[in-house]
Amino acid sequence: MTASVPNAIRCSGLVVAYDDFIAVDGLDLEIRTGECFGLLGANGAGKTTAVEVFEGLIPPRSGLVEIFGQHWGESGRADRRLRHRLGVALQETRLPDKLTVFETLRLFRSFFDDGRDVEELIALLGLEEKRNARVMNLSGGQRQRLVVACALVGAPDLLFLDEPTTGLDPHARQNIWRVIDDRKKLGCTVLLTTHYMEEAAHLCDRVGIIDHGKLIALDTPTGLIRLIESEPGVNPAEATLDDVFVHLTGKRLRNE
Repeated sequence: MTASVPNAIRCSGLVVAYDDFIAVDGLDLEIRTGECFGLLGANGAGKTTAVEVFEGLIPPRSGLVEIFGQHWGESGRADRRLRHRLGVALQETRLPDKLTVFETLRLFRSFFDDGRDVEELIALLGLEEKRNARVMNLSGGQRQRLVVACALVGAPDLLFLDEPTTGLDPHARQNIWRVIDDRKKLGCTVLLTTHYMEEAAHLCDRVGIIDHGKLIALDTPTGLIRLIESEPGVNPAEATLDDVFVHLTGKRLRNE
């Protein structure tokens, strides 16, 4: 009998608090290995805090967190092996200003025993013309593409992308979508947070909506839309994930 593949991420009763403020409130969630999972929520809903716990950046107040069946803090060696399986693009990633694009990627590549070719990633993210440009001279969109390249350089099994296409033009956003689709085809698990509903609908196998630190809905994008098709004033042929979010939370996910 073949052993079952553990979930990429599993948390149970996850609570994260800052003094008296409960940022994540009893979160139960399973993210399957090989899927692209979208975690959606308005600013302050708790999604970024939950992701930081999954990444091993902050400890929870209580609850269980497993990454590929392992727990953070079991041992220094185990944590190191686990980190080598992760790629992380934070919402705000600080990169050394005076390094070039090539030098930055070469630095990140040195952190991993195995990984991607630096020149290949520069081409993949459309940064060839900025190969020798210093980070401090990149535009916001170029820097964002570099951050994604840094997350990919270790050929991760689990990729965390926290709003990876914010500030990108439509062409660059489509390129990031293709990169994510390619990683999925190779069996990589992707946890995506985004404020673009069309992005979640296109990329994600399943979507979870979090509000006030609690998971309030979980399904495929199509399944979530079906939840509101019979609601007054909703046209089933035109309903979107944004409509679902408004229906469940009473607010829009992204203010234009």
